Amino acid sequence: MHDRRDEFLAAIDAAHDLAALSALESSLLGKSGEVTELVKGVSRLPKEERPAAGRAANELKLALEARFAARRAALEAQALDAALSADDFDPSEPPLVAAAAAGVRVPVPRRRGTLHPITIVRNQLVDLFTSLGFTWQDGPEIETDWFNFAALNIPADHPARDTQDTFWLDDGNLLRTHTSPVQIRSMQRFAPPLKVIVPGRCFRAETVDASHEHSFYQMEGLVVDEGVSTANLIHTMKTCLRVILERDVKVRLRPGFFPFVEPGFELDVNCPFCNGKGCSVCKHSGWIEILPCGMVHPNVLRAGGIDPERYTGFAFGMGLQRVVMLRYGIDDIRLFMGGDLRFLSQFDGVTR
Repeated sequence: MHDRRDEFLAAIDAAHDLAALSALESSLLGKSGEVTELVKGVSRLPKEERPAAGRAANELKLALEARFAARRAALEAQALDAALSADDFDPSEPPLVAAAAAGVRVPVPRRRGTLHPITIVRNQLVDLFTSLGFTWQDGPEIETDWFNFAALNIPADHPARDTQDTFWLDDGNLLRTHTSPVQIRSMQRFAPPLKVIVPGRCFRAETVDASHEHSFYQMEGLVVDEGVSTANLIHTMKTCLRVILERDVKVRLRPGFFPFVEPGFELDVNCPFCNGKGCSVCKHSGWIEILPCGMVHPNVLRAGGIDPERYTGFAFGMGLQRVVMLRYGIDDIRLFMGGDLRFLSQFDGVTR
């Protein structure tokens, strides 16, 4: 066998293209190949000769397999280089098509990824609100105390700060606890009439459970103009929920306190998981809080450089995870950040 080893290796190195290499590999290592028959022949040798012959046969097979792999890689690289330098190379062709045209073995395409369900709903909400005349705004996730609290009518001694469970940084800044700071930034940047939508990530030191996360996504909305009323707010919210949940749901509007709105409201939807009977998702209340909202407080308008004697406005902020849970029937908020591909694969093909 060792006598033939150099002959076989030289033949592999002499293969001038992938087709010739494949034919040679089949003739040597195929089901009825020459080396395969040599390996099979070990069992017919005298018993005392079999161990040494078996080792030699295996060593020869492994050496040939390694040389075939190296030669194939070299020929594929040469073919691809030639294709890339050819005058008729089309760079607009998909990579797999270009590789196949170059005579290179084309790998099995990887399974395509999917949009995250939060991204799907966020995109649809942005489409909805932009169709209503809103513009998409963004702001930093690391905020100052003034933008995150003081400008939103939450001074240093306000008890509402205790409910925010804030992640404070060493330099005195913080991870924003809501997307509301962008309200102030937008009012400072644009003059009324003003209609903005703000999707973004927020952070709070929450205890993680089926309905709470330390990192979450919100969708903030702000409208400022002359004559804006609560009726405008209610109409906008009903339009939003009807489109995004793709079905009629029971809602309730109850008074709520938020320092940056006056009056303030909590908009709840009937829990779809228990049909209002009570479960762990709705904390056995039958309702899921989804959308705090209200009329913009005059102090917030002043902080944004807008005259509250002339203009009024409304604002709302919805938790995107909770909207997604309602829409797709997801009963545990921890799934969104769990990285489980079985969960994400359920949204394959969903683009909106």
